[in-house]
Amino acid sequence: MAAGNDSRTTLERKSDREMVVTRSFDAPAHLVFQAWSNPELFQQWWIPKSAGLAVLSCDMDIRTGGSYRLVMRHPSMEQPMAFFGTYREVTPPSRMVWTNEESPDGAVTTVTFAEKDGTTLVVLTDLYPSKEALDAAIASGSTSGFDEQFAQLDVLLAGR
Repeated sequence: MAAGNDSRTTLERKSDREMVVTRSFDAPAHLVFQAWSNPELFQQWWIPKSAGLAVLSCDMDIRTGGSYRLVMRHPSMEQPMAFFGTYREVTPPSRMVWTNEESPDGAVTTVTFAEKDGTTLVVLTDLYPSKEALDAAIASGSTSGFDEQFAQLDVLLAGR
C-alpha cells in the first residue's frame, strides 16, 4: 500500500511487530546515505514540515557503537521532546541500524541503500518489541510522515 500521496513510497506491516517502508530516490547511494548520516543534511529533511516542530539540537555520532540525540519543540508542548539511541551497525553507503530508546516500546530501525543505475532503493524496517508497541505507533500517527519526509529528501538530493 502507498504511504500517502506519493506512489513511490510504500508502507507495509510485515508482521505483528514489523513495519517496512520502501522508496526509490534518483540519486546514487553514497549521496542518499550522506543525507541520512550528516547531521546538517539530516535536519533539513527528516522532520515533516507540516508537523510544526523546531529542531533545537541534532547530535549524531554515526559509527557502529555511536549514539544520536535529536531534540525538538512544538509550540503546543510545554517541554521539548528528545529522541535518542545507539547505532548498532553503520556500513557506508549500504546500511544503518539504530535503536530508538526514548521509550521502552521503541523500535530497532534498519535502513538499507541499494543502488542500481544511479537510482537508490531505500528500505526502512522498524522492528518493535511487541505487537502492542507497533499498534500504538500506528495509532499515534508516528508512522505516517514518510511521504512528506521523503519528498523533502528528494528536494535536498536534487540540489546536490
